[in-house]
Amino acid sequence: MTYSVRDNTGQQRFEIVDEADDVLGFADYSPDDGVIAITHTEVMPEHGGKGVGTSLIVGTLDILRARDEQVLPVCPFVPAVIRDHPELLDLVPVDQRVRFGLPDAPEPG
Repeated sequence: MTYSVRDNTGQQRFEIVDEADDVLGFADYSPDDGVIAITHTEVMPEHGGKGVGTSLIVGTLDILRARDEQVLPVCPFVPAVIRDHPELLDLVPVDQRVRFGLPDAPEPG
């Protein structure tokens, strides 16, 4: 299945949709002092456990990177995804990483 992530600015959330444009999940956000705070992530129950949530967060962070924006991963799922994708760590301000249980720098490896 092919997914795409879009910014629904009217509802302040990123949405992951399928080829039929059905929303499979979303990540709520709010601007917070010059960065985007991702506050809640939800995947529709019938799509749980299929990697949709991870695809949603990776796609969201790719969009924010393209906009040169930083992220506060308030929703506990987001730091978990970032730990699995250390190339995304630089999107979290260095002085905020410990707050979310993230390392100061990517682990060597």
